[in-house]
Amino acid sequence: MVRILPKTKAAAVNPLKSSQPLGAALAFLGIEGAIPLFHGSQGCTSFALVLFVRHFKEAIPLQTTAMDEVATILGGADHLEEAIVNLKGRTNPKLIGVCTTALAETRGEDFAADIANIRIKRAEELAGTEVVLANTPDFGGAIEEGWAKAVTSLIGSITRRGELPRQSNKIAILPGWNLTVADLEHLRETVESFELEPVIVPDVSGSLDGTVPDRWVATTYGGAKVDDIRELGTAVQCIAIGEHMRCPAELLHMLTDVPYALFQSLTGLKDADRFISLLSAISGKPVPAGVRRRRAQLQDALLDGHFHFGDKKIAIAAEPDQLYQLATFFVGMGCEIAAAVTTTDMSEVLEKVPADQVQIGDLGDLEALGAGADLLVTHSHGRQAAQRLGIPLMRVGFPVFDRLGSQHKLTVLYQGTRDLIFEVANIFQAKRHAPTPETLDPFRHREMPDELSSSPLARV
Repeated sequence: MVRILPKTKAAAVNPLKSSQPLGAALAFLGIEGAIPLFHGSQGCTSFALVLFVRHFKEAIPLQTTAMDEVATILGGADHLEEAIVNLKGRTNPKLIGVCTTALAETRGEDFAADIANIRIKRAEELAGTEVVLANTPDFGGAIEEGWAKAVTSLIGSITRRGELPRQSNKIAILPGWNLTVADLEHLRETVESFELEPVIVPDVSGSLDGTVPDRWVATTYGGAKVDDIRELGTAVQCIAIGEHMRCPAELLHMLTDVPYALFQSLTGLKDADRFISLLSAISGKPVPAGVRRRRAQLQDALLDGHFHFGDKKIAIAAEPDQLYQLATFFVGMGCEIAAAVTTTDMSEVLEKVPADQVQIGDLGDLEALGAGADLLVTHSHGRQAAQRLGIPLMRVGFPVFDRLGSQHKLTVLYQGTRDLIFEVANIFQAKRHAPTPETLDPFRHREMPDELSSSPLARV
């Protein structure tokens, strides 16, 4: 059984995790016409904004209540009200997602009551705009928890309650934060190939997919629609991807009685088969020929690639669900997890990670534990550790800012698993040195005894 090792340092050395409010903001960015609003100081928002822009290479509509010293002491309700009303007046968003930060949370304010009072007091001015609160202090959790809290708040605040008439072809998909734009697009195409209608919440593939709008938009210009979130209760099935999405899926079930299925990963043949089988059962249709062909391609990739993976040692640092996704993939290919480092111990999925131990820590821990590994797997902040150790780095997660196209990398279902196999195998092949005559024949330049070197045969 895997051992979960707690943090051993008072300070982070080359931090691994990103904060809860950043994860909540990322979820709100997956809603059409939305603006995430950080309730805290300008510095908190600026830091998150820099990370978002470097990762996505896009304009990010992230705003702040800009609490100052007075608001920190006396309370920030007035700043929150002013920010919400100003955003409504200037940009008319369909949704304002309020993400609390450590500055406001430490003071212990009742944010839910503040927002309820603002809604009543400014009802006429805020008509047509949803205001959703996610309690996400920086000092607890990480990006994974922030994302899950935001999705839970969206469902709790917007979705209609009660058992509603079901649409037999409609399914709700609650993706984990670690699914890329390409993953979500591929999921949608796969679900639609069964003649089903997917409603993905949140859907960053519509808002952060690298397209250029034909006009300036002050809010997100794509993603899940607020009206679709309101009608999630009409879905015949909910599919949650990642252990951290269990809570919003359970809330949806409690409010609307929509059943849910949880997939802790969609990477690998076994998990992809389970997902495809569920779609076939819901739709009552056979698996399309195109999906079967992609499965056959994955089988061939497994045969071609497993020679390069056998007995390789992998060191991974990632959020809990992404750590589980990647670790199970590598172990399934014949690798050994030499080091597993994650951000928090709040996820039950850590007990299923196929490693001897999981360290709650930072990239300094990854560097210490990963010495001697064949591959480091983490985000771009791990590049210095990889350079010092002389180990190749596979960039995953958030942020990835020193490579282009990270959001268009496919990692799920048959095609995504196939692409992962090729990517990793090519890294291993690039690291391998070509054989030389000296390595093939270690006796090529051996010294001969004098009596043999003087013989006629030696001179031939």
